[in-house]
Amino acid sequence: MVRGWYTGASGMNAQQNRLDAIANNLANVDTAGYKREIVASKNFSELLLRRTNMDGVYQTPFGSSDTAPVIGKLGLGVETNENYIDFAQGSFKLTNTKTDVALTDKGFYVVDTPAGERYTRNGNFLIGKEGILETKDGYPVLGEHGYIYLENDRININEDGIIAYSEDGSEVDRLKVVRFDNERYLKKMGNSFYAETQISGPAHIAEGAERPGFLQGYSETSNVNVVNEMVQMIEVNRAYEANQKSVQSEDSMMGTLWQKVAVLQ
Repeated sequence: MVRGWYTGASGMNAQQNRLDAIANNLANVDTAGYKREIVASKNFSELLLRRTNMDGVYQTPFGSSDTAPVIGKLGLGVETNENYIDFAQGSFKLTNTKTDVALTDKGFYVVDTPAGERYTRNGNFLIGKEGILETKDGYPVLGEHGYIYLENDRININEDGIIAYSEDGSEVDRLKVVRFDNERYLKKMGNSFYAETQISGPAHIAEGAERPGFLQGYSETSNVNVVNEMVQMIEVNRAYEANQKSVQSEDSMMGTLWQKVAVLQ
């Protein structure tokens, strides 16, 4: 019975982790460039149940063997295996803002923050007071030559990310875009920023086939599907309630057992 408590509790913990991820996805459905989180679970190792009245060991040329027949398996619960990010492409939203740029494939903009370089898919940029291309939070966006200084927003950004003034065609810089070996294991840092981890590997400049395309005047929406997330939330709630009832049943049986023992004594 005690094992049943732990089995049910482990299921409740796993479903709670899934619910937290789904709630965070729904809260950021309108966040530009947001990527949904997915929680993966795995079973604990199962135990084989054997008949206790037919125990015995006999010797074979290869060692020993148990003669008790297997009658089934006993599950020991579940645990959260990993929480990773789904970097599937989001849809594009027309903004008609010259400083908004959407990536059409995998890759990340590089942003200079007080904590070091951070990476984002959110291409909603603006020109700051000092004439530097910045994120909505005021962090400079990096080009291949450093900060991107712009005199005005009358610019054109081609499919390769080259920024040029629309008046005379003079080039300013080229947007710096990076890739990772294992992008799904990047760490979310808030404000649509990501940081590299040991599993994701270090950032490397995206060139050639790895470099995505650029769409000026567009914004990439989140890749969260509200209907799917709501369906998963219902499934999680039902699974959580089922595990909760199993724990309550185990507790009720344990209470009944102790009452019987007290009466017999």
